[in-house]
Amino acid sequence: MIPRYSRPDMVAIWSPETKFRIWYEIEAHACDAQAKLGVIPQENADAVWKAKDVEFDVARIDEIEAVTKHDVIAFLTHLAEHVGSEEARFVHQGMTSSDVLDTCLNVQLVRAADILIEDMHKLLAALKTRAMEHKHTVRVGRSHGIHAEPTTMGLTFARFYAEMDRNLSRLRDARAEIATGAISGAVGTFANIDPAVEEHVCEQMGLVPEPISTQVIPRDRHAMFFATLGVIASSIENVAVEIRHMQRTEVLEGAEFFSMGQKGSSAMPHKKNPVLTENLTGLARLVRMSVIPAMENVALWHERDISHSSVERAIGPDACVTLDFALARLTGVIEKMLIFPENMLDNMNKFPGLVMSQRVLLALTQAGVSREDAYVMVQRNALKVWEERVDFRELLLQDADVVKALGEDGINEKFNMDYHTKHVDTIFARVFNED
Repeated sequence: MIPRYSRPDMVAIWSPETKFRIWYEIEAHACDAQAKLGVIPQENADAVWKAKDVEFDVARIDEIEAVTKHDVIAFLTHLAEHVGSEEARFVHQGMTSSDVLDTCLNVQLVRAADILIEDMHKLLAALKTRAMEHKHTVRVGRSHGIHAEPTTMGLTFARFYAEMDRNLSRLRDARAEIATGAISGAVGTFANIDPAVEEHVCEQMGLVPEPISTQVIPRDRHAMFFATLGVIASSIENVAVEIRHMQRTEVLEGAEFFSMGQKGSSAMPHKKNPVLTENLTGLARLVRMSVIPAMENVALWHERDISHSSVERAIGPDACVTLDFALARLTGVIEKMLIFPENMLDNMNKFPGLVMSQRVLLALTQAGVSREDAYVMVQRNALKVWEERVDFRELLLQDADVVKALGEDGINEKFNMDYHTKHVDTIFARVFNED
């Protein structure tokens, strides 16, 4: 991923230096297990650890690979240059390249998941803070982009909190799904290596043994992992689109923080554009772009092919790095976001009282009017509000049929805003698991 949308801790996981360090640890732990089983001499296993503080030369490995055309062999050759050819002759004993590559990839994905889980916790904290702050800040709810009924800004934030909390659970499941390793040798039969080696390596690398790995770890695990990242990205976009709508000039119920010295447009000095949330919409597309290739990687030929390899070299770092950046950016947007309660009330009153139409409809049916007749009575007045911007309550008070059914006091009572917020505490208790 390009540096503009990258954060250093996540980038470091996918660096060549980190990859080769993980490869080294897998090989060294495998040697320890082989020595314990008596397959290789203990002194050879001990000798491999002489490279534990070595910074592997990426350029040198690339140079060797240019000749061997094989990345794992190039690394093993470079490792022998540090350990000694005789001492390193039992390295990779009974193993195949996928044992190293697949186990390493899953170590990287687990480490990436740990960063993403931490990101999610920070985002959830920001959403909860804003939800509590604006628990009773009334705004109009919208369906199809059109005014519907009153809600609160706190409920909007709480809705996003609940969605991200579900995503956190999904991410934890995805982490567990991907946290397997395989040291099973060619076609995964353990013919040339004892299963105890796999158990030892996995324990040391923070993984569990893959129950059956052919020659590769099954890619349905990876498909699930990247699909989860795609769902989280879609949720990020869900929040971003809502904020973008709030910041529209005609709405202006909320907005991204605009810092001193920031410029919104090269041509129009007055502009304050929702550039961060628009950027998040784009980043979400990039993360989701990894999902279909990950799904297509599931179907491999027989016990192994490498059609998945080139895909994962790209989508592994790109999806994780991008999602890490997007989660951090969204957290910052939520923490600094400007909220305009007065504008929310102004928007609700652009068509005075119209958002109470359902309450009047239900009251009429409770008063004995058929639903069909009640709908006609309410709609004929509501349409005048749309067309003439007159007050809905005043129209109802002038409608003899409505007054006959409800009385003036009954009509006035239906315009109490508290009616729509009476269960906010109940919803918050459900979302935040509070009494």
